[in-house]
Amino acid sequence: MKKKPFAFRISESTYQTLKRKARRGKVTMTEFLERAITDKEVVVVDGVQELIGELKAIGRNLNQLTTLANMGKVDAVYLAETKAQLSGIYEKLSALCEVNR
Repeated sequence: MKKKPFAFRISESTYQTLKRKARRGKVTMTEFLERAITDKEVVVVDGVQELIGELKAIGRNLNQLTTLANMGKVDAVYLAETKAQLSGIYEKLSALCEVNR
């Protein structure tokens, strides 16, 4: 639990840079600074949000199919298209990981 407040002064341009980097890393400015101070790496991979959205959509569809199957409304499902989508996402993720090494 964080109990100790800490304040310091920085220039407006440095503040905006900090704010932009924290936002880009999807963390608070406090968390960004803590990671920077403790030498924890902050990694931002451009393009991941798009892939996360695609994965969430596939997950929602699979959950809906599971619900329908449990209700007895669906007997068989053709998942070749879903498998192809997941393969495409995997390839994009692999490419992003290679670029960011």
